[in-house]
Amino acid sequence: MRFAFAGFDRWRVVFEAFVGAGWEPMALYSIPVDNRLDFNNEIVARAEQLGIPVQLSRICEDDLRRLADRGCDALIVAGYRWKIPDWQPHLRYAANFHPSPLPDGRGPYPAMQAILEGRRDWGVSCHRIDAQFDTGEIIDAEHFPLDADEWHETLQLKLQMAAKRLAARVAGDFEQRWNGRRTQNGGSYWPRLDDAQRTLDFSTPVAEVMRVVRACGNSECIAPLHQMKVHVRRAMAWKEPHRYEPGQVVHEYHRWIVVAAADGLVALLDWSPLNASQRRQMTG
Repeated sequence: MRFAFAGFDRWRVVFEAFVGAGWEPMALYSIPVDNRLDFNNEIVARAEQLGIPVQLSRICEDDLRRLADRGCDALIVAGYRWKIPDWQPHLRYAANFHPSPLPDGRGPYPAMQAILEGRRDWGVSCHRIDAQFDTGEIIDAEHFPLDADEWHETLQLKLQMAAKRLAARVAGDFEQRWNGRRTQNGGSYWPRLDDAQRTLDFSTPVAEVMRVVRACGNSECIAPLHQMKVHVRRAMAWKEPHRYEPGQVVHEYHRWIVVAAADGLVALLDWSPLNASQRRQMTG
């Protein structure tokens, strides 16, 4: 089977699973990345090693037509943020690996919401690409448990490992699984978290504050601090009886700041002001 792949480094495991199953790669389509949380240098280097073309702009219908002219059978997608044009006039197959147990968690980035909701199990789904995002028939899925104190980064690693297992299974028996795909019934769409959902509420118990911290991880939550708001990448908390007002700064040591919550204290350990003027104000 000949295939093109659309994705970036986080989902390179999917690409490698198909190559490992004997599929012939023909092209790589990636996306612009910030090189802080998301990267594509590894998968681009791998494409160059395999001698296949790389494109960083959005896939258009002409790209699909060119793939068809070269005898490409399938487009495999994992972590590609742009909408795929109608592929059916050009390719036999098009499948997407989505980081949720569909039909729950449709949307661009469901991992954070999974932690906010305290889900105790999660999964990766492979589905046929449809006219709408994440609604196509399910080809196969891989499920795994979540810890009660799951973090954004541990969930991302679990998702990658599950995607690797799922991709190997799908690639090794593709046509049978494609022919046995099942319709999604019900389900839910989860948009990206807005700033209100990412903001720490110190009037709540420390467990709720830390749930937001864990859900955002290195993607950063937001905290009110000194009559302004800051981005928080790392925090810790503990229960402790106190008489402070929620949100009150009770201790500072260099850039470590302890803030009172409803039933304990929250230590902001790695944070940054939202802009340069705020940074000067807080450090001056």
